[in-house]
Amino acid sequence: MDKNELLTQLQALRQKLHEMAEARGNLTDPDVLAISEEADRVIIVLQQMQVKGKASR
Repeated sequence: MDKNELLTQLQALRQKLHEMAEARGNLTDPDVLAISEEADRVIIVLQQMQVKGKASR
């Protein structure tokens, strides 16, 4: 997956996370946490890509 696809995926996850947290009224709801963890994984991949990009310069 390229950076733009990951950023698009992250934005969609952020929107879904916001909507679900608001609907559930609870940030510790298992479904809310699952989306948050998925967003975290995407963020980590993006950070790794950034570090690798700086290392290859």
